[in-house]
Amino acid sequence: MQAASEKASPEKILRVAGRLFAERGFSNVSVRDVCREASTTAPMIYYYFGNKRGLFDAVVNRRISMHAFIERLRTSTKGRDGRQAVSSFVETYLTSFPENAFDPGLYISASAKLDSDSAERMSKQLDEVHRIAISILEKGISASEFRKTDPAKAADCLIGMLNRVIFQRIHFSKTRDLENTKSFIIDFFMHAMK
Repeated sequence: MQAASEKASPEKILRVAGRLFAERGFSNVSVRDVCREASTTAPMIYYYFGNKRGLFDAVVNRRISMHAFIERLRTSTKGRDGRQAVSSFVETYLTSFPENAFDPGLYISASAKLDSDSAERMSKQLDEVHRIAISILEKGISASEFRKTDPAKAADCLIGMLNRVIFQRIHFSKTRDLENTKSFIIDFFMHAMK
C-alpha cells in the first residue's frame, strides 16, 4: 500500500492541495491532510515541493494565473473594428474568466493575513487585462469609431460592469441570462462611446 501511495503524481498532489487550500486556507491545511486525500506520503510532497510553503506556492502559481485568459482576450479582439473588438472582449471576459483564481484560501497564507505574493501576481495580471481594453479603445478613438475620451477611464467603466457580473457569479452564485447581459453591456457601453 505504501509503495502505491507514494506514486501520486505531482499533478494529483497539486490538484488535491489546490482544492484544500482554496477551501480552508494555508494555515488550516496540513501536509498530512494533503497526503491522506492524494494517497501519497509526506516524503513525496517534500521531494516535489520542498515543504508545505513550496506546495502552497506551486498551487498559487498554477491556479492564480490569467495567462490563458489574457491570451484569449488578445486573440479574440485582434484586428477587429471598435464595436467588434468591444463585443469580443465582453464575450471572452464573461465566458472565459478564470473564476477559480479568486478562491479566498489562495490569498490567505498564515492566519488571516493576505498573501502578498498572490495578491501582487493577480494585480499585475488584471493590469494586463486593463491594458488590452485601453488598447481597444485607443484604436477605436483614433479611427473615429468612438468619441474622444480618456481610454483608461472608459476601460475602467467597461471592466467594472463585467467584474460585477463575474463577482456576483463567483461569490453569490447568481446566474443571469448571459446573452442578454452581454448584449446590454455592449449596447450600453457603445452608446456611451458615441
